[in-house]
Amino acid sequence: MTLPRAGDLVLLVGADRKRYLIRLQPGAQWFSHRGSIAHDELIGRPLGRTVYTHQGAAFLALEPSTNDLIQELPRSTQIIYGKDAAQIVLRLSLYPGRTVVEAGTGSGGLTFILARAVMPTGHVYSYETRPDSFETAQQNLADLGLSAYVTLYNEDIAAGFHERDVDALFLDVREPWLFLDHTWETLKGSGFFGALAPTVNQVSALLEALERRPFGDLSVEEVLVRPYKPVPARLRPEDRMVAHSAFLVFARKIAAGDESLGWMPEKKRRAYLGKLAMAQREAAQTAAETTP
Repeated sequence: MTLPRAGDLVLLVGADRKRYLIRLQPGAQWFSHRGSIAHDELIGRPLGRTVYTHQGAAFLALEPSTNDLIQELPRSTQIIYGKDAAQIVLRLSLYPGRTVVEAGTGSGGLTFILARAVMPTGHVYSYETRPDSFETAQQNLADLGLSAYVTLYNEDIAAGFHERDVDALFLDVREPWLFLDHTWETLKGSGFFGALAPTVNQVSALLEALERRPFGDLSVEEVLVRPYKPVPARLRPEDRMVAHSAFLVFARKIAAGDESLGWMPEKKRRAYLGKLAMAQREAAQTAAETTP
């Protein structure tokens, strides 16, 4: 059994389901409006148990999940929601030993999740242009003990990426279509590409740019999470849900000049024209049947 040590993060959950993340320090106290808890009551003691404040209020002490940690990260920018981040890890096929490039580090929320997915033998290379966000991400990753698995660059990706033959690359930038040539050069053959786009206009521009380049297996997704109140006698949806946050666009690097770049779009075009012709015939037939 691994017991929490000084410097570790512990999650406290109250009866009202509010969550509090604390970093353990010998001799320190955690304070709330329902009393205080000594950190020494948690250091070296098993988790998954109830602890009490000096006023007798009960809290459940737990190991924080990745989702708990990302929610509590200090941030200077909006982070990618956990629902999207989990899908990104899945669709980019990330696991220990993989290499992934990220552009648009922000506060390091997605960087943290990518690093957890590929550690201890993989690596994340992340680019951020804003000095304040770069410093925030640097500190967040250091606080979470992940600096060894991430290389951060305070650079503009307009000049390209330093890496080559990486397994995956993800863009969280305003105009991702501007960097697709650099992306193609950086990915290995059949490498995984992903991008986040908040609006349909951005998605359309990105898809058009992808179709003009050696990328295949394109897809667009939106992830919605609808939580329920965990009360057996009155199970019902929560009053709020995390609905649209952004669109996720995914693709694969294809060899330049590969035949699929011609036959796949042509097949889609013929299918579209076939459906259009069928719809026109049905409309004409309906009009004929209703004409006196």
